[in-house]
Amino acid sequence: MAYAVVHHFPGGTKEQYQASIAAVHPGEGRLPKGQIFHAAGPSAGGWTIVAVHDSKESWEQFRDGILVPRMQKGIPGGFAAPPQETAFAVHNLRP
Repeated sequence: MAYAVVHHFPGGTKEQYQASIAAVHPGEGRLPKGQIFHAAGPSAGGWTIVAVHDSKESWEQFRDGILVPRMQKGIPGGFAAPPQETAFAVHNLRP
């Protein structure tokens, strides 16, 4: 079952997003293994990212193996603090 994660970075900017995504995604226009959707943009008070993975397990592998370790090391120009997170099992996903 697909699994969605919404990250909101209070005070986050486009520049911080671009630096962070460059550090955690496998390349320009490519998604991490298991991720099937990615959207991001400015939102009330900051920056919001929505990612959908093919399963909760693939999200956890990306989170624990790539995202958290790289953010804990610090990403130059990236988001300075962890996001507010909401996650849910996807009931309906349309292309």
